[in-house]
Amino acid sequence: MSTRTLAVWCPDWPVVAASAGAGLAIGLPVGVLAGGHVSACSAQARAEGVRKGMRRRDAQGRCPELIVFPDDPARDARLFEVVASAVEELAVGVEVVRPGLVAVPAKGPAGYLGSEEAAAERLVDHVAARAGVECQVGIADGLFAATLAAHRGLLVEPGASPDFLAPLGIWELTRLQDTEERNELVDLLRRLGLGTLGAFAAVPERDVATRFGADAVLAHRLARGAEKRPPSRRTPPPDLVVVERFDPPVDRVDAVAFAARGLAATLHGRLAAHGMACTRLSITATSEGGEERSRVWRSADPLTPAGIADRVRWQLDGWLRGGPGVRPSGGIDTLRIEPEEIVDGQVLQLHLWQAGNDDNSERAARAMVRVQSLLGPEAVATAVIEGGRGPGDQVRLVPWGDEREPRTDPERPWPAKLPAPSPSIVPATPIPVEVFDSKGKPVRVTDTHGFTGEPTAITVLGEPKAVLGWAGPWPVDEHWWVQPANRRSRMQVVIDDEEQQRALLLVARAGTWTVEGIYD
Repeated sequence: MSTRTLAVWCPDWPVVAASAGAGLAIGLPVGVLAGGHVSACSAQARAEGVRKGMRRRDAQGRCPELIVFPDDPARDARLFEVVASAVEELAVGVEVVRPGLVAVPAKGPAGYLGSEEAAAERLVDHVAARAGVECQVGIADGLFAATLAAHRGLLVEPGASPDFLAPLGIWELTRLQDTEERNELVDLLRRLGLGTLGAFAAVPERDVATRFGADAVLAHRLARGAEKRPPSRRTPPPDLVVVERFDPPVDRVDAVAFAARGLAATLHGRLAAHGMACTRLSITATSEGGEERSRVWRSADPLTPAGIADRVRWQLDGWLRGGPGVRPSGGIDTLRIEPEEIVDGQVLQLHLWQAGNDDNSERAARAMVRVQSLLGPEAVATAVIEGGRGPGDQVRLVPWGDEREPRTDPERPWPAKLPAPSPSIVPATPIPVEVFDSKGKPVRVTDTHGFTGEPTAITVLGEPKAVLGWAGPWPVDEHWWVQPANRRSRMQVVIDDEEQQRALLLVARAGTWTVEGIYD
């Protein structure tokens, strides 16, 4: 039987957090953008026709007064800490499902305050008084039903969750897991004529497992009003708890976040060694004054190292930057991370029939996380396009899961920038090369940015190559205000390489030539 769960939901939380962070008044049309599309919007914006998923241009066409903010999960989590703390003052066992939604076992507050109805009313008033935001409370059997009940401000009677869920639209399955895989499943079910949760629940589970796979089976359990996973779960081994003690204590979020990355990698590696993955995580921080802040985080999908580190940063960001009475009196002394719920690690692996779908970024991400669990977070990297003048300056590799934000704007003007096309290969270590003219003399770049002779041959790694064509030189003068300044000149050459032509990008710096790029 599903556990009676009380869910506290703050409508449009990304909008509320963005507005609060900017000091905006309540009642303005506000939208939050992710990837150029509206990911959340205020009620005032919806009244003007703005909808989730709209492009920015379309949204501002519907509502010219729309105030837009970028999507910022860290901001949402940091500001939501005051809401979670307010709920925790009246109920124990608070779990942050995501910023904007917390869940607690209903038995505690209902017994303490007299009834489930009294607990719901008291929590709404308490969150409004302590956090200054509106919320809605729902109580039902299981987290999924309680979340949908909170969206409607309902208390579902014990045992009535299947009847409550049955007439609701199939798209409600994305409430707790708004991923590409889940959205594809919902779209497919709708096209098959299964437009409600009840219609999907009526399909035998064996047929769902045979036709759709593991995620559909979990969604089918939710549609039936059952828990996402059976009540019997594996007990985490004791060696999975990771603890970091700081000497001296730290009071900066970035310092704790740096340590959290190492703890997250350690925990994830231990889980992988046991063939497990974590879906509920307890994070406890203790200050040097003995104050403690503990929070349980729930995730629809198994947590990655980056996901674990993000939750540590979000939780401590809200604590260390909180106002008077919330902020600890001293720095963080101890950080403890412990998995509360684990599942079999094979949920991270691909099913055989899914392996051919190259377009499914979610499955690719899981594969990358699996490699990280085996080789470490730095073993898998992704490229970020940045601003710069050379090919090595325009691309930066960041560990998979880290924020892919450029440090320099690629759209800014970059005088002396290498024109397209860019080299396909940029050596990690510069390759020495010598350039010669027709008389065998070394070719140098003069102070007036010319050549001392016409390039006719080069020597790369001791092998001579004939130059079939060349272009340049193109001077680059950076950081002229420091000594020594970063002055160099580039040249493109086409060489005869074992009876085929190959183009190289050469750079001269302080009288020495090196290969900066290879065109393939």
